[in-house]
Amino acid sequence: MPKHRILRSFMAVLLALLALFGALLAWMYNALPDTFYVTGESSQLHIASMPWVTVRQGQETVSRVDRTDPDRSQNVTLALFGAIPVKTVRSVQVETRSVQVGGTPFGIKMFSDGALVVAFSDQYTSLGTENPAKEAGLKLGDLIVSAGGRAIRSNEELTQAITAAAGRSLSLVYRRDGQEHTTTLTPVEDAATGAYRAGVWVRDSSAGIGTMTFLDPLHGTFAGLGHAISDTDTGADITLLSGEIVPVMITSCVSGTAGSPGELRGEFSAVTAGTVLANDATGIYGSYTGPQTGQNCVVCQPQEIALGEAEIWTTVSGSTPKRYTVRIERVNMTSGDPNRNLLIKVTDPELLAATGGIVQGMSGSPIVQNGKLVGAVTHVLVNDPTRGYGIFASTMLEKADSVAS
Repeated sequence: MPKHRILRSFMAVLLALLALFGALLAWMYNALPDTFYVTGESSQLHIASMPWVTVRQGQETVSRVDRTDPDRSQNVTLALFGAIPVKTVRSVQVETRSVQVGGTPFGIKMFSDGALVVAFSDQYTSLGTENPAKEAGLKLGDLIVSAGGRAIRSNEELTQAITAAAGRSLSLVYRRDGQEHTTTLTPVEDAATGAYRAGVWVRDSSAGIGTMTFLDPLHGTFAGLGHAISDTDTGADITLLSGEIVPVMITSCVSGTAGSPGELRGEFSAVTAGTVLANDATGIYGSYTGPQTGQNCVVCQPQEIALGEAEIWTTVSGSTPKRYTVRIERVNMTSGDPNRNLLIKVTDPELLAATGGIVQGMSGSPIVQNGKLVGAVTHVLVNDPTRGYGIFASTMLEKADSVAS
């Protein structure tokens, strides 16, 4: 082969390798957050899921933080094998926190701060078929908070406001995507009953089963579920007016299969164990008044989570949690969705035999690795119930602290 062809081939391979290497550096840059929180007086920044990325050689580490610095932080450069710079990040030293790790099931009863639109129903009148709610511009998932100048917190209050209008138009205030809107609703008279109707079905409460992630004895708060409670018909998050949690006894389990999520079923206790104070995208939080349970564990920071073996603590029968083996397959520290920071796979034969993997009601089940709380189960992959997503425990603790304050 002529030398110029050999040279061209060599250059093509070299350029391809350089492009691949550049793509790898870009991926690592985007996969690394701008700020890391490290614990302990002499802790150094290590990324367990990316062991080939370390603090650049010859640079000061977090153990050398200036003690006069109020936030005890510094910039450090992360590098591939400690040599090739990838990204400069902020390393902030924080106190180690411990919580009582749960795994026990609880029942959640919530009332919404308004009436949630879940369905429409055409009304038969002397003029034909009409739907006042649709004509007023309402959509599924809208939260009606006021009608005719009256605050609406239940479907009964909405019915009373419509009846009182006696066919006259009334002002309706509703929330959609966090924004408040005003419209005019004109109820119509039902041809069969003579009652005035709006042509809308609403829901003002919700109940379900979840799993307690942890109790924080420092503030007397609880955290569970790992995601918000949403309406089953519309998918809209419930806007909390009030709520409580109660102990639950798991009586049966419907196993999950591909395309069909399973679920835990149980009996609610009449004893209140806590008050719900927040229905957040990261979980359910509130004040806890039940008996102190669970094992004391340190809360792990995201960069401390390694790929590989871990446990989930959950209850699939009765009220006592058991430990089951799982494998952490992915740690995403920069995901825009906190409910999908971890990808886990159930490997425990006993749990697979009992549930098929992850089922509804297991949301909030603590994920523990090397004796530390790393996260909580949030969702199951519908087409593969052996796999599911998780949220970082540090994210839930941060929200719990916010609720407590």
